[in-house]
Amino acid sequence: MQFLLIVLNKVELLDTLLGKLMDNGIRGATILNSTGMLRELTKSNEDFPIFGTLRYLIDPDRQGSKTIFMVLKDEMVEEAKKIVRQVLGDISQPDTAVMFTLPVLSVEGVEI
Repeated sequence: MQFLLIVLNKVELLDTLLGKLMDNGIRGATILNSTGMLRELTKSNEDFPIFGTLRYLIDPDRQGSKTIFMVLKDEMVEEAKKIVRQVLGDISQPDTAVMFTLPVLSVEGVEI
């Protein structure tokens, strides 16, 4: 089993992403509102003037991101990652998404 975590910056694609995951039998995700470190630091630039300048380099209209996480059987992980790439495109581009997995040793309270 693996823990898949996606920090989705393109929050407008959340419903599309979740729908595609569901269509492919991938369920049980949890979604949290989140904010990146740089965005948080740009809110107050009194102590760090450079962060005020950086505000113009990131999307000023986006309020935050969504963090999606789920535990998947090993054989479902690549399918889930493929769906993320299909919906979001090239996630190596700035302000798109970050995705990673971690091994899971045990799970209780949910069927996987």
